[in-house]
Amino acid sequence: MKNLKVIAFTHKHVELKDLGNLVICNEELESRLINLKHSLDIPEIFYIGTCNRVEFVFYGAYELSDDFVAKFMEKLNFCVPQERLQCYLGQVNRYEGLDALNHLLRMSCSLESLVVGEKEILSQVRRAYERCREAGFTGDFLRLMMDRLIKTAKEVYTYTKISRNPISVVSLAYRKLRELKLTTNPRILVIGSGETNQNLAKYLQKHKFENFVIFNRTVENAHTLAQELNAQVYPLSELGNYKNGFDILITCTGAPDAIVNNALYESLLNGETDKKIIVDLAIPNDIDAEVIARHPIHYIEVSSLQAIAEKNIQERYDELTSAECIIKQNIEEFLPIIKQRRVEVAMRQVPEKIKEIKSFAINEVFAQDLSKLDPQAREVLEKVINYMEKKYIKVPMVMAKEILVKTSEAENN
Repeated sequence: MKNLKVIAFTHKHVELKDLGNLVICNEELESRLINLKHSLDIPEIFYIGTCNRVEFVFYGAYELSDDFVAKFMEKLNFCVPQERLQCYLGQVNRYEGLDALNHLLRMSCSLESLVVGEKEILSQVRRAYERCREAGFTGDFLRLMMDRLIKTAKEVYTYTKISRNPISVVSLAYRKLRELKLTTNPRILVIGSGETNQNLAKYLQKHKFENFVIFNRTVENAHTLAQELNAQVYPLSELGNYKNGFDILITCTGAPDAIVNNALYESLLNGETDKKIIVDLAIPNDIDAEVIARHPIHYIEVSSLQAIAEKNIQERYDELTSAECIIKQNIEEFLPIIKQRRVEVAMRQVPEKIKEIKSFAINEVFAQDLSKLDPQAREVLEKVINYMEKKYIKVPMVMAKEILVKTSEAENN
């Protein structure tokens, strides 16, 4: 276990905009890691790169000294000036042995994420590992470790509430929207095509909503979203001329003041009097207060959603202790597995060695004596030798495993 190492650059010590300089694209990953492995003779390695972390996980008998980490980074050929690379070296996190395992488990369970409880990190770690496994960069140890990361993360997400309640404004808005009694295939009017509206529209599309119309300040900037939603798109300046009505109005623009006043809203209603749903995720709000005061509306807006998000965040942090207990238990379970696997690997040569001894004895040492035996006696002797061969292979393996189990039990007691 002491040979497990992690060199990490994360959002905790590095500005997010600077982390981008350390991300390795898929096209370059194989060549860079090959150079690193050969230069430093690293048996097993995999690389994780996300929007808020860059980490190198590897197995080898190296001390993570300043010189080693500097050489490690140089061999990866990052396209940054030498002085900038030195700055990164002052922001590195190093983990070894049990500390490294604990860090990787916490990371995979999202305890180290910008947003605690986000399950995406586990998928990112799995994809990163699979890329490196397929390229031949990982081996037996990292395979066992990866199995343990997945097992632990699944237990944390299953047996704690760390990821149960959504905390993003978009997911909360969608949840609130789904709680309302919606008409079949509602008419959805979208104002603004920025990231927030894109994400909310994708939620709706995923759940089979398909009747969208988009208004955006610049039509060209809305084309991608319009194609995804199979929606018509119009310039925001034409909003006052829209006469097809709506059931749900979703708006999020960067306007400094409300863009839908009472007169415009009544124009959009086009004579309809039923209660409408408005999802206003803009800051400041896009819907004028007079609209809300004068019309029957289910109004979903940012400030109320943020209050729910803050409550959910606190609930997630309350689950950290339970998650850490699960991680501790998995570490205790994993250590004897690693010891047992080490013995199994070390004893792979036992069968071959015993076969070599048997062959040498029959064909060299006792060859003349065996040639004098009648066929029946020789057959009986070969049966005895084969029986002894199997026992000599099996018994040491069983004894070694028993010793490991007893040692682990004694250490735990």
